[in-house]
Amino acid sequence: MTTSSGFSTQRMPGIHFPLLVTPAAEDAGDLVALAGRHRDIIDAWLLENGAVLFRGFNISSAEHFGEVVDAMTAERLDYTYRSTPRTSLGSRIFTTTVYPPRLEIPLHQENAYQRDWPMRVAFSCRVAAESGGETPLSDMRRVTARLDPALLDAFEARGVKYIRHYHPGVDLSWQEVFQTDDKDELARRCSAQGIEHAWLGPDLLRTEQVCQGTARHPVSGERLFFNQAHLFHVSSHGPDIAEAIIGTFGADRLPRDARYGDGGVIAPEDLAAVRRAFEAEKVVFPWRNGDVVLLDNMLVGHGRRPFTGKREVMAVLADPHSRWHARGQPRVA
Repeated sequence: MTTSSGFSTQRMPGIHFPLLVTPAAEDAGDLVALAGRHRDIIDAWLLENGAVLFRGFNISSAEHFGEVVDAMTAERLDYTYRSTPRTSLGSRIFTTTVYPPRLEIPLHQENAYQRDWPMRVAFSCRVAAESGGETPLSDMRRVTARLDPALLDAFEARGVKYIRHYHPGVDLSWQEVFQTDDKDELARRCSAQGIEHAWLGPDLLRTEQVCQGTARHPVSGERLFFNQAHLFHVSSHGPDIAEAIIGTFGADRLPRDARYGDGGVIAPEDLAAVRRAFEAEKVVFPWRNGDVVLLDNMLVGHGRRPFTGKREVMAVLADPHSRWHARGQPRVA
């Protein structure tokens, strides 16, 4: 379908989303200008579909990608209280998670382990992998509907407590997570974010934070599963690796762990049900160089498939949840 906005929209074969948007004509390929003129249309597409794939607009540089994101959102965000390693490309643009190509990144919502999060996440493919490397998506409306209502009620009522132990040389260092090497500054940042912290030794830091288990979308009001317990819990590694991790660090000093907010254990079978729900709603499409994908971070989860060859995908986090009005429009700072 072609619209008067200069965009052409269609569904991709075999999957219900993301909405595929291409230029309506060869001379209508300036995505920055089109997005700037038709932000209301993009907002409506995003609320309905959760994800929009812009293809054929030839986005090749980090600077150009940043301009596109600025035309579609109100504010780029820093990547603070980090969970995975990334490399800055400048001006609040980052690589996607820097994990070995052989590893799969499970489906999740960005920064759902925090009390505040980006409402929108944008990706742009600069170099598609030789094979694999797709960014699978999951419709969180459907994921939430697959979960037992009693389990959702438990997550909503009890929240999720994230516990991290920063062992030297294991996972991310506290310096990288908090973007400082000053312990006094670390204490200030923890206090500002409601994170409890304690030094268990000169080089061993423990942090705890209780966050939401579900969240209401600020526009639609829908209750959605919104946390990362299924990633932080040691069971995410599978039984053999989980046993080895517990044997190495002890059950009370795991690099990462997740419990209910009141300290209660989340049953592994319940977390397995969450992972199955994500997988059941997973959709996959191949990247093409120059693609841009814009996500509503509450309505859509994302991950990464293993790949071979070179892969370059850029990411921007945008529009903090804390600054959204009741009607869901981001407030420009």
